[in-house]
Amino acid sequence: MIALSFGFGALEGEFWRLVFVMTRIGAALLAAPIFGAGVVPVQVRVIATGAIAVFVCAWFPQVQPPANLLSLAGMLSVANEVLIGLALGFVLQIAFAAPVLAAEVISGAMGMSMATAVDPNSGAQSPALGQYFTVVMTLVFLSLGAHLQLIALIAHSYAAFPPDAPWLGAGHIATVLDFAGQMFATAVAIALPVTLVLLLAQMVTGVLSRSAPSLNLFALGLPAGVLAGIAALIASAPVMTDAFVELTHSAIATASQVIAK
Repeated sequence: MIALSFGFGALEGEFWRLVFVMTRIGAALLAAPIFGAGVVPVQVRVIATGAIAVFVCAWFPQVQPPANLLSLAGMLSVANEVLIGLALGFVLQIAFAAPVLAAEVISGAMGMSMATAVDPNSGAQSPALGQYFTVVMTLVFLSLGAHLQLIALIAHSYAAFPPDAPWLGAGHIATVLDFAGQMFATAVAIALPVTLVLLLAQMVTGVLSRSAPSLNLFALGLPAGVLAGIAALIASAPVMTDAFVELTHSAIATASQVIAK
C-alpha cells in the first residue's frame, strides 16, 4: 500500500534554498547599473532576482544553504554571498561612472556646471551633460547584451565560488581596484578631445579680449565656450561611442576575472 505524506519539510527546505541563492543575485543586481537604479521599483528587482534564482537552483543542484542560517557560520556564508554579488555589480557600476566623470570635466570647461539634474542611478546631483552620457552608455550597454552577460556571470559564479568556497581573495579585490584606475584613464580619454577644443576656444577668446579691451570677456567667452563644446561633442560622438563600447567590454572581462578561480 502506498503511504502518502503531506509534510512541508521538503518544500520549506527548497524555499530557504531559493532565498539563500537570491542573496548573491540580489546583491549583484542592486550594485549593478540599470537594475539598481532608483527608478526601478523594488518589486521588479525582487521578481527578477527570484526568477534568476529559480534557474540557478535548477542548474546547480549542488548549491545548498548552510544547515543553520542563524548561526555564525550561516551568517558568514550569507556575508560571503553578498560580497561576491556586490563585487560583480560594482565592476559594471564603475564603468558607468567613467562617462559621468568625463561629463564633469567637460561641463566645467564649458561653463555648464550649474546645469545639474538628478542621476536616476545614484540619486545624486550630476551635470546635465552627464545625463546625456549616461543615456548613451545605457544604450550601448543594452545593445551589446551586457545585461545578459551579467546574468550569465552571476550564474557561472556559483560554479567558481559555491557557498562553501573561501571568500574573495586579495587578487580578486585588486582586479576591481585596477579597473577603478582604468575608469579614470577612460574618463580622461573621453573628455580629452572636447577639452582640447574648449582650451583653444578660450585661448582665442583671451587673445580677442587683449586685442580689443572694449569687448566684454564674459559676454563673449561663455557663448563661445558653449558653442565650441557642442560642436566638439558632435564631432567626437563616434569616438565616444567606441570608447563606451570598449569600456563595456572591459567591464564584462573584469567581472569574468573576478569570479575566476
